[in-house]
Amino acid sequence: MRTLLLKSLLAKPVTIAGPRPADAELEEVGRALEAQARRLYGRSITIREVDAGSCNGCELEIHALNNAIYDVERFGIRFAASPRHADVLLVTGPVTHNMKIALERTYAATPAPKWVVAVGDCGCGCGVFEGSYAVVGAVDKVIPVDLHIPGCPPRPIDLLRGLLALMAKSTRRAPRA
Repeated sequence: MRTLLLKSLLAKPVTIAGPRPADAELEEVGRALEAQARRLYGRSITIREVDAGSCNGCELEIHALNNAIYDVERFGIRFAASPRHADVLLVTGPVTHNMKIALERTYAATPAPKWVVAVGDCGCGCGVFEGSYAVVGAVDKVIPVDLHIPGCPPRPIDLLRGLLALMAKSTRRAPRA
């Protein structure tokens, strides 16, 4: 036991290093997203994240947006606990039978204009849950989706790029009422 303990104390860490805090790409994407949101809304955007039955991999990446490395609040992106305060619904996972009505109610409670973003391979097309007896289907089988962000799970910078693409797309057409 003592040998194992000494080996583990002297070994190098197994984890990978986190992204650099002052990443220029993150700064560029974040500032562009903030400018688009302020131009469209005149204020910041508010996101409501909904887990419709996922493995929580996408949620970890979404929560990483609020950590000290990404800190998206500095770009005017906020997360809300209520869909009544949200502009964007980020939906992760395939929609399970248990979450179908809850997702429809969340969509109905979100005020217009609103956008829906399907996050991850499971939200975009059921992923590994395809064909399961517990799954209704992808998010777009239950509510209309404006943007799909694939990945298993998508990186936080990809989530920001997706939101930026959504804002750019919405300048050409009005958000869903």
